[in-house]
Amino acid sequence: MQNPGLTIARLAEDAGVGVETVRYYERRGLIRQPEKRSGAYRRYGLEHVKRIRFVKRAQELGFTLEEVETLLKLQDGANRAEVRRVASARREQIRARMSDLRRMERVLTHLLEECEAGKTPHCPIIETLGGSKAAPR
Repeated sequence: MQNPGLTIARLAEDAGVGVETVRYYERRGLIRQPEKRSGAYRRYGLEHVKRIRFVKRAQELGFTLEEVETLLKLQDGANRAEVRRVASARREQIRARMSDLRRMERVLTHLLEECEAGKTPHCPIIETLGGSKAAPR
């Protein structure tokens, strides 16, 4: 017996998204819309589930849908150099964000130490966040 495939509702459930997300991904060309079979229902395969999960995971990692489209071209046999370019750009954005987060951690650590020491009449954290005091670097 041939596998009848998944309805759009079941596809969405298995992939962990809503039905409207599936339809949106179809419109964007991120997944291919299957042909209608008898009974006028489209039936999706496990490859659709995997592809949607890939898109969602890439988004969780910070890739935009435009970047995901480029990444999917690798799977579809397209230009690897472009995929590497997109991945490299994302890596640089992550590194910059990590640098900012490390700087923010240092500033907050310093402010917490000042606040705990109680050497000033006002809380240095509130003063810094309020803009009345420059944040240490």
